[in-house]
Amino acid sequence: MTFSRVQRAAGLSLILVAQTMFSSSAAVAAEATDPQISQVLADISAQRIEQRIRTLVAFQTRHTASETVSETRGIGAARRWIQRELQDCSKLAGGRLQVTMDEFIEPAGQRLNQAATLVNVVATLPGSSAASSGRLLVVSGHYDSRNSDVMDADGISPGANDDASGVAAVMEMACAFAKHSFDATLVFMAVPGEEQGLLGATHWAREARRKGLNIEAMITNDIIGSSRGDAGQFDPKQVRLFADGLDPLLRLLVQARTNSPASDAETRANDAMRDGLQQLVLAGGSEDLPTHQLGRHLKTAAERYMPDFKVNLIQRRDRYLRGGDHLPFLERGYAAVRFSEPFENFSHQHQNVRTENGQVFGDLPEFVDFAYVADVTRVNAAGLATLALAPAAPQNVRLDARELTNDSTLSWAADSAPEVAGYRIVWRATDASVWQQSRDVGLVTQATLTGVSKDNVVFGVQAVSKRGFTSLASFPLPQRR
Repeated sequence: MTFSRVQRAAGLSLILVAQTMFSSSAAVAAEATDPQISQVLADISAQRIEQRIRTLVAFQTRHTASETVSETRGIGAARRWIQRELQDCSKLAGGRLQVTMDEFIEPAGQRLNQAATLVNVVATLPGSSAASSGRLLVVSGHYDSRNSDVMDADGISPGANDDASGVAAVMEMACAFAKHSFDATLVFMAVPGEEQGLLGATHWAREARRKGLNIEAMITNDIIGSSRGDAGQFDPKQVRLFADGLDPLLRLLVQARTNSPASDAETRANDAMRDGLQQLVLAGGSEDLPTHQLGRHLKTAAERYMPDFKVNLIQRRDRYLRGGDHLPFLERGYAAVRFSEPFENFSHQHQNVRTENGQVFGDLPEFVDFAYVADVTRVNAAGLATLALAPAAPQNVRLDARELTNDSTLSWAADSAPEVAGYRIVWRATDASVWQQSRDVGLVTQATLTGVSKDNVVFGVQAVSKRGFTSLASFPLPQRR
């Protein structure tokens, strides 16, 4: 269910009744890999990722309150270097990437001693489809770093894994995607202030909501650099994907309106989101928020293009006691998730560089698996590209609950977008995390599945493009009268 888009008027309702030969055990439709997406993944280079991580580390510290004038040290030098790298990629792609510096003043706070000028480095690849309804897909990493003392703005703070790995992944994706055209607009961001309280991401998400931007998906990559854990675990073929938007959205249901200024678009979007969320939760869709649908999509796409790699869906918004740059987007009603490495070694996170009793502490490049970072980058790219080439999710999806029947009838609003070739109904057992079965029903707005009881499964409806790309699934609200 998408809350931020204006619903399109439905066209003529066409009814499709599934044939009696229909099998309820049909597996989810397998989709072939696409040459364009395969080429994007092939263009991702572990060597370039390594070079970029080492360059970011060479700035010595990228603390949010560190040096901004020097060209060789501090966060100012780092952000200008990121800008130049992205501009160079844009030139090689014919100027298709729009690189901007989103500058704002962050006031003094709990983790910032005095007001500071912060800058999000943003590279935008405009969508090519006039019918894309302004759909935005956002992917980020944070370029600031920290030591044991979060207020230490001067000490050496390499931040190779946290989060030069995520920034290098985002930069590599921006350069690979820039050579191609996609229906939706892609936004690649390197943000500051994550360690000081998610400052850069919060500013961008707040502005997006104020402007009424249609962000369909947001991914942050934070600590994606190592395939080894602190107990000796090693697995370079899996990654964690944190995907759960319920907790922060539930707070919106009980929040009274404040007197803080808000644009009309922001107010309307928040009201619609609250109303829609309340209906969805009451209908039993607490595990089928847009964030959950995004997680399922990313896992499915990644494992199709990288069959030897596993994406572990974790239905939590993040790890205990930690948080990432997806949270400000979640808290404003956008679908947002976080990729993070399968294990963690806390000796190499938020630690001053030192050696004690023969053990090396600190977030140094020698503890980063660059080939692994490249694979996680490809995981991101597969999910983003398939979604950027897919239609928008169906709107006004309903499940007919007016009569007692063992069949299931679903309906949805017609989509006038020319790229929509038809629709697919997907479903799963109530205790399953991913879609298990599917049925392509054609270019219709209503379909009945004979012998599939709505009491036993969870449904979703996807739009399918002419090239076979599927949208995020939309959860059907019950139609009772």
